[in-house]
Order: sequence, then C-alpha cells, then structure tokens
Amino acid sequence: MVVKKTKNRGREVNRTELAEINGVSLPTVESWVRRGCPVVQRGGRGRAWQFNTAEVRNWREDDIRAEASNATHANKDELLLRKLRAETEQVELDLAKAREQVVPVDQFERAMTKAFGEVRAGLRNALPGRVARRLLGESDETKMKEVMLDEVDQILLVLSDSDLIHESDLEIEDDEEGDDEGADSE
Repeated sequence: MVVKKTKNRGREVNRTELAEINGVSLPTVESWVRRGCPVVQRGGRGRAWQFNTAEVRNWREDDIRAEASNATHANKDELLLRKLRAETEQVELDLAKAREQVVPVDQFERAMTKAFGEVRAGLRNALPGRVARRLLGESDETKMKEVMLDEVDQILLVLSDSDLIHESDLEIEDDEEGDDEGADSE
C-alpha cells in the first residue's frame, strides 16, 4: 500500500464537530478560543463558528507543550497585575500580623488539638452514664437512637457554651526581646 504524502491542511468544522473530534466539551472549546485558539470564522447571528482542524491541532500541541514546560500565557500587563496582587497580599498579611489577627499554624493546631480533646473527653465522660440510665430496659431501636442523639446534642450544647480555645492559647509567642515592646501597648 502506497501512502500519498499531501500537505495536511485540515478541514473546516463547527464548534460541535471540533469538540467531538477532540473529545472535549463545548465549554472547553470556548475556553480554547479565549486563550487564543485559531478561528476561521467567528459565529453569531446565523453564522456558525468555523475552525480549521489542522490549525487547531497545531495550536493545541503548542499549548500542551507550553503547559508542560510551565510557560505562562501572561502578557506584561497580566504579570504586573500578578506582582501587584502578590505585593498587596504581603502587605495585608504584615498588617494582620501587626494587629495580631493571625497566629502561626503550629500554634493554632495545638489549640485545636486541645479543644478537640475537651470535646472528646466531654462525650466520653458524660455520654455513657447518661445514655445507659435512659436506655435501661429499652428495646425499640428508634427510641434508642433518639435518646443517644438527644444526649449527644445536650453535651455539645454544654461544650458550645464553654471556651474550648482560650485566648492565651492563641497569643503570638514573641522572642524575648519583642516581649518588652508589646507589654505597654495593652
């Protein structure tokens, strides 16, 4: 069998056909167009979108290569906006730290571990005795579930009224030289 080599010029297809050929959804094709996918004719008012399959295939190959190499499609303005956004976020984080509105993650984790320990202890210490008394002689499964849920809800209500995380658990731990500066401000 002899294969005739011809220049692959592709064929013109509409959006639906392009999506089917590439095994993607129409929103994906729309996303491609927004990112620069070549279009033979834009659709609208009775005109169908037209794409050349060879041009789209070449664009997709370039796009996939760029994504694989972590290359961005950002222009200079987009990069400047990203830089400005990052600088703004850093300033906001610094301000939140100065206002003592943030806590180091490890310190927060310790406080949460302590709080969950108190919840666990509250459930384990109170629930069995209270439920056992109310369920003594009960054989109706539905009633048993109601009693257990009621007791769990009551214990959680009591726990919600208590401070599981104390402010002292979240105070920012300063170095020794930084302690003297913050003492006068409170």
